[in-house]
Amino acid sequence: MKNSFLLLATFLLVFVSCKKKEDTKKTPELTQMQRVMEVHDEVMPEMGTIGRLIKQLESQPDSISSKTEYKNAVADLKDAHDYMMTWMGDFSKRFDYDESMKGKPLSEEKKVWLNEEEEKVKIMRDKVVNSIANAKTLLGN
Repeated sequence: MKNSFLLLATFLLVFVSCKKKEDTKKTPELTQMQRVMEVHDEVMPEMGTIGRLIKQLESQPDSISSKTEYKNAVADLKDAHDYMMTWMGDFSKRFDYDESMKGKPLSEEKKVWLNEEEEKVKIMRDKVVNSIANAKTLLGN
């Protein structure tokens, strides 16, 4: 009975470990365009958070001793929002829907542009994440 149990346990262990290796192989590596779009998709839902935080910061009483910090936080949030909007507009001028969403091959020039856009989208993500974190800290959230 113990031998049957050990044999079954060993079989299950081998099966599960092989399955995990197999699953890892099936996960395709993201293309550069997919990585860029993934960052955009990660940050886009935060636009509502930015708007909400701006309203909260602007509604703070003028008597707060750190009013300058609040104004700076609002400016950072607005800058992050504007950077996002500008990035999306510029990106859509450079790449059409099929290139950005359907994997249409890029020209050599557009491959260079995509390198630039990948750097810009990372900057945009950092601006959004950092401005939100700062605003939440000031508000005690």
